[in-house]
Amino acid sequence: MTGNGASTHPVPPQDPVNYAVLAENQLIIAALKQLVEPMALSLLNTEVVVHDLSLLPNSIVAIHGDLTGRQVGSPATDLLLQQAAQRNFHSLVGYQSVLPDGRETRCTTIVVKNSHGDSVAALCTNSDVGVWHELSQILSVMTDNGRPSTEAFVQDVDELTDLLLERAITAQQVPVELMRKEHKLEVVRQVREGGMFLLRDAAETVAGALQVSRFTIYNYINEIEEAEKLVLDVEAEGTKWL
Repeated sequence: MTGNGASTHPVPPQDPVNYAVLAENQLIIAALKQLVEPMALSLLNTEVVVHDLSLLPNSIVAIHGDLTGRQVGSPATDLLLQQAAQRNFHSLVGYQSVLPDGRETRCTTIVVKNSHGDSVAALCTNSDVGVWHELSQILSVMTDNGRPSTEAFVQDVDELTDLLLERAITAQQVPVELMRKEHKLEVVRQVREGGMFLLRDAAETVAGALQVSRFTIYNYINEIEEAEKLVLDVEAEGTKWL
């Protein structure tokens, strides 16, 4: 400390590696954006999307095509959000999804990583394959080999939270008014696995749907995490004797 009260401690320098990684990530995003329009124009009835994974949940930074009705700033699908929640981003090729209007789509999600192995972006194609079902048997092969998926395309985050909650509550086969603690715990577990708690105000939303307090939701989350930790500890202990 100097006489005038100013600190003599040097300001720690910023880590240059962070800036280098950020610059690399921005270059990757910029390069992917350039692919969106030409890819969409080259593929029949196909929407092409780029997600910046650092911006989840509203991660769409480029899109060409109106198959799903989304735009820049729209949220990711529940599938991508689930990968984020599980910290397990990975590419999926040729899987099938169904749009809200019943149209079948064939989708591919390619996760792009930087030189450090960090997942930076997702390049996605969504193709309307209805036309192929009307063609000859040889062309129908293009639609029969995809892996089924329940991936949902939503217009905003509120629609995404409603979807995740509805799935989890419906799976209990018990009205919320009649649910016991174990039912509500299971709802919280399912929406947590689905990535809902990555979204803003998720605890309040789940609490309202289950007719409990926000603090009860936090207690449920703690119970779930403690149970998961116990399972991992038991499994780890068991491997010592193998």
